[in-house]
Amino acid sequence: MSTSILLIGSNGQVGKELQQILTSHSDVISVARPTVDLAQPDTLRKVIRSKQPQIIINAAAYTTVDKAESETELATAINATAPLIIAEESQKLGAFLIHISTDYVFDGNACSPYQETYTTNPLSVYGKTKLAGEEAVRETCAHHLILRTAWVYGTFGKSNFVKTMLRLGAERQELRVVADQIGSPTWAQDIATVIAQIIPQLTPEISGTYHYTNSGVASWYDFAVAIFEEAQQLGFPLKVERIVPITTAEYPTPARRPAYSVLACGKISAILGTYPPYWRQRLRQMLAESGIGNRESGIGH
Repeated sequence: MSTSILLIGSNGQVGKELQQILTSHSDVISVARPTVDLAQPDTLRKVIRSKQPQIIINAAAYTTVDKAESETELATAINATAPLIIAEESQKLGAFLIHISTDYVFDGNACSPYQETYTTNPLSVYGKTKLAGEEAVRETCAHHLILRTAWVYGTFGKSNFVKTMLRLGAERQELRVVADQIGSPTWAQDIATVIAQIIPQLTPEISGTYHYTNSGVASWYDFAVAIFEEAQQLGFPLKVERIVPITTAEYPTPARRPAYSVLACGKISAILGTYPPYWRQRLRQMLAESGIGNRESGIGH
C-alpha cells in the first residue's frame, strides 16, 4: 500500500524535483499557488483537511532574502505562520511533517561547520521568519523532520545563483562576485533525493532537526568561477572574461548574510548510510543534464 503524501510548494526548485522523484513510488498530491496560497491560512487548512495525507512535505517558502527586509509581513505569513498552520493540521491528522529550512538561521560567526544543536541567531528578516517557522513546527507537531539546507540551485525555479551567473556571463565581460561569504552549494535534486530516501524510515524516533547540503565548501566567487568553467566545457556561449573577487562591504545588500554558513551533515549521513556528494561534481552533472550546451533548458536565457 502506497503512502499518501501532500507536497506543498510543488512549483519551487526542490518541490519540482520532489514531484518527479516521489510520483513513481508514492501517492503524491502536489499543490502550489494558486490552489494553495501560504499567505492565506484558510486555503492551507482546507487542502490538508480534504486530502488527509499520511506525510506532509512543506517545500514552499518566501526566499527573496533582500526583499523580505521590506516585505516583513508577507515573509512572516509564508515562512512562520504557514508552517504553524501546517504543523497544527499535521498534529491533528497524526501525519508526519517534513519542513525545509535554511542555513540563514545562523549568524555566520562560527569557524567550523554548524551542528544542529548550535545556537541560532539569524541576521535577516528572512532568517528570522524561517527560524520562527522551525520553532512553530517543533512546538506544534510531535512527528516532524526539519531539514536545513543551503545555497540551493537547480534546473527549476525562477532564479538561483547558477541561472543568474549564466545569464550575466552571457551578457557581460566582467563580473564582480563576493568572495568572503562561505557555504556549500547544493543541488535541489540531491535535497529531493535525500527526502525520498528518508521517507521509508520515518518513525517517531527519527523526529528532529537535520542538516543536509552537498559536501565541500566554497565562496560565492569560487562557485561563480566553477559555474563558468563547467559551462564553458559544455559549450555554453559566454562573454565573461574576468571574475573579480570583492568583499561583502563592496556589495551592500538590504539583508545581512552570514559570512560562514557551512552545515555539518553527519547526523543525517548516519541515518542514510552515505555522505553527501561533492558540490562541484553535482554542479557539473546538473549543468550537463540541463542541456545548457544547446540551450534547451532555458537556463541562462
